[in-house]
Amino acid sequence: MPIAASPDAPRGLPLVFVPGLNCTADLFAPQIAHFRDAHPVTVADHASDETIAEIAHRLLASAPPKFALIGLSMGGYVALEVMRQAPQRVAKLALLDTRASQDVLGDTEIREAAIKMAQTGRFDDIHNVLWPRIVHIRRLGDTALEAIVRTMSDKTGPARFIRQQKAIMARPSYEASLSAIRCPTLILVGEDDALTPRFMSEDMAEAIRGSELVVVPDCGHLSTLERPEAVNAALERWLAA
Repeated sequence: MPIAASPDAPRGLPLVFVPGLNCTADLFAPQIAHFRDAHPVTVADHASDETIAEIAHRLLASAPPKFALIGLSMGGYVALEVMRQAPQRVAKLALLDTRASQDVLGDTEIREAAIKMAQTGRFDDIHNVLWPRIVHIRRLGDTALEAIVRTMSDKTGPARFIRQQKAIMARPSYEASLSAIRCPTLILVGEDDALTPRFMSEDMAEAIRGSELVVVPDCGHLSTLERPEAVNAALERWLAA
């Protein structure tokens, strides 16, 4: 899904954003607004594919020959799969609030419960379960941010949500392939991310030679929306490196 830029905008390195579970391009709205006049911007389509590998294949089929890749949460899993399928196409890699490891038993149980809720007409209730886990505790009362998250969920809908959850559960571990990543890599995580805690990003940063780890204070899992200025600044440094 290409994002239109000004006709006379400089054409820097193309950026491909990959949203997370139950999210749309709105997840990266502050970043798209910030970078679209200097870079061609595309948001990956993860609406209909059954596996992470298929999402990555679709992304590669529509992406520019060479691009910078930014994925958050499930989008990070897709980004790591892109690195497995076609590392030569990725000029720069940004992994935001994500992990390289597979789910553990507890994660799977939560996903299966969410799928059951979506299958039995309780999709709207999933937001109430997820909301306290995806933002910093200080933002639980942020009605504007919550409205964005609800809108993304409404756009996703139960069928797509179920497909995404099943794709996530079936994904492979990417831990062994991290050491093969050679492009400039940014790893960013909210300091209080409850879904993909800081240690998971630290493990990835240790495995990817020359990567930069950025920990964003006062931030949960949705760093791009919770602390957009900090994320944009980190992305600017990464693109300039």
